[in-house]
Amino acid sequence: MTITKNSETLRVTYEPAVIMGALYGPGIHGLKGAFERKWVEELAKDIDVLYKDALQRPGGAVGRGPKRHYVEIHPEDISGFVDLVTHPWVKAVCETVLGPEYKIVEIGFDVPNPGAVNQPWHRDFPAPEDTVKGRRLNSLAFNITTVDVEEDMGPFEIAPGTQWDDGSEYESEMFPEKELYSRYEALAEQKMPKMGDISVRSALTIHRGTTNNSNKSRPVLVLGVDAPGANNHERHDLQITKKFYETLPEDLKGHLMCRIVDELEVIVQEHTIEGLKMGEA
Repeated sequence: MTITKNSETLRVTYEPAVIMGALYGPGIHGLKGAFERKWVEELAKDIDVLYKDALQRPGGAVGRGPKRHYVEIHPEDISGFVDLVTHPWVKAVCETVLGPEYKIVEIGFDVPNPGAVNQPWHRDFPAPEDTVKGRRLNSLAFNITTVDVEEDMGPFEIAPGTQWDDGSEYESEMFPEKELYSRYEALAEQKMPKMGDISVRSALTIHRGTTNNSNKSRPVLVLGVDAPGANNHERHDLQITKKFYETLPEDLKGHLMCRIVDELEVIVQEHTIEGLKMGEA
């Protein structure tokens, strides 16, 4: 693992006002070159093995539209888990936005394959009362691409600032009616990160995956983190074996919302985002 070394870049990148301004403003923030490409290459190998295994198990990979899957995994399934969750920028973002008692509640990956089509504009879950009434973000999603994203690979697309939109009339409070699409398309920004980059966003900011016209998959790791009381852990099943737990840094253990088990169990995915299926994957 490596982090940005330029002191001025570090100062600006880790400045609480910069972090808060990005996530409360556009709803997305990022750090380029957070990890070495070699680290990402190892992550890509891990995900490739896990994806092939998930496709062989009934319900192992959840369809998120044609040629697109999401797979929830165990932290110890990837060799770089501790590097990721103890990265100084990741910790700084979590502490700044979610507070010092933040909890890691989810890890998984999304794979838009060749032939994946535009998803409907959406947020990942209904806006909680903390956001609707309190105007506070109580959860974050970190993303790490395992490939250099190019324009024809179905880049992630986001409509900045829409984490504050009233979603009470959306289908399932997540899917805006198509009459609103022109606004999102006018706001839309496509993200094309490189291997080693990391981003963080509010999953309430309206977004979608776009059409993958290439012959390459675009796997991306997802890390979900909550403020106390957010309760997104109810949609997930983070498990860690006692053996692995004992190897973790002490200051990390308190940030894990997980079950400690003797042996890892198959995860029953609870967060299907039904409206994204759009037919079989």
